[in-house]
Formats: sequence, C-alpha cells, structure tokens
Amino acid sequence: MTIRIVLVGTTHPGNIGATARAMKNMGLGELVLVAPRSFPHEEATARASGAEDVLAAARVVDTLEAAVADCVWVAGASARQRSIAWPELSAREAAEKAMAESASGPVALVFGPEKSGLSNEDLARCQALLYIPTAPDFSSLNLAMSVQVVTYEVQMQRAAGREPPAREVRPATAGEMENFYRHLEELLLAARFLDPDNPRHLMKRLRRLFARAEPDMNEINILRGILASLAPAERRSDRE
Repeated sequence: MTIRIVLVGTTHPGNIGATARAMKNMGLGELVLVAPRSFPHEEATARASGAEDVLAAARVVDTLEAAVADCVWVAGASARQRSIAWPELSAREAAEKAMAESASGPVALVFGPEKSGLSNEDLARCQALLYIPTAPDFSSLNLAMSVQVVTYEVQMQRAAGREPPAREVRPATAGEMENFYRHLEELLLAARFLDPDNPRHLMKRLRRLFARAEPDMNEINILRGILASLAPAERRSDRE
C-alpha cells in the first residue's frame, strides 16, 4: 500500500521540511517534489525536525505527469472554484478513497504552490479535487497544515482497519490515461472534431468524463484499440 504526497512548485523550502514532518507523524514516507524552487535546503532540514529520512528519500521530478505516472488514483488539493466542475471529495472522503485504491497500486495526494495552488492543467491530471472544510470567511491554510490535515485523515482510516482488497483488475495508471488522452486528442484533431487552435476546453471535459468512469487497464486497452482502428490508414500504418 503506497500513499504518496506530491508537492508541486513549492516556493518555500521550510514548507517541504514541515510537510516531511507531518507525513512522518502520520506514518507516510513517500514524498515527491515537482520542480521545487529550493531543494535540498538547510531550512527544509531544520523544519523536518526528526523526519530527515523522509527528506532524504524524497524524489525530485520536473513534471506532475512524471510524479504520478504509476499511480492508479490521484487527487489534487484545492480551495479555489474551477471553471469546469470536477469531482470533489472532502479530506475525509479522499482519505477513504485513497485507502481503498491503494490496495490496487500507488495513489497520490497532490498539493500546489503556496500562493496560487494547483493550476487547471495540473488538476486535469487528477481524478478528483480534494478540499478541506474550513470557515467560509477564512479558508486559506498553510501548505504543511493542509498536508497534516489530510494525512491525519489517512491515519484515521488505517486506525479503523479500513483496507479493502485490491480490485480483480487494477485501475489504469495515470501514465496509461495520459497516453490514452494524447491518442484521443490526436485522432479528434485529425478528424477535425477538435479546433486545433483551441482544443483544451473539450479535452478537459473528456478528462472529467473518464475520471468519473475510472476505467481499468483492460478497458483502456480496449479504448486504445478502438482509437487505433479508427485512425486514417496512413496514420495507422505509421503507428504499427
């Protein structure tokens, strides 16, 4: 069972250290940093305060896609309203879902930069939006505080012994879904169904549709096969 914490574009190294400490408090050890501004850093080490092993094992990658490619479920934390509605789960609901899905493979809980939060492009790589219920007139939480709340909920799920069995067929990973989305967009552009100058809005809606469906690896292979069969003959020949 792997529940991964992913920090995207963290600007203050102290928040990385405080996140590592919050994780270790709640029994989590896998931290991935996407393009942090400063890491390693002495302030991160100082704020970790006993969780230096979590920092030492942290993996640094360039993109969110790389951070979650092997994950079977990904939730992105956000307090902002989005132009396209996304499936929303409270921290408690997300922890319950994360525990259930982690029986089938790694899952990721993703947190954005301190000032701006996750971008819409980052959220498009998640299956759900994770939110922490707060007072409506003051909803801003420090990054490490947010991680602490969410990892506490994960620990409470563990303490309750809520570890469902793995699915018979594992869910498609985030990497497999990205390959499917690229294949789908390529075919829709070739068919002129998508406007090549502005394809993103429709693709976000299609991502939301498949996020709700939660396809498994067999279903994604079927969909990829359908797309390949519909490709123009010359494109199909190139792909083969």
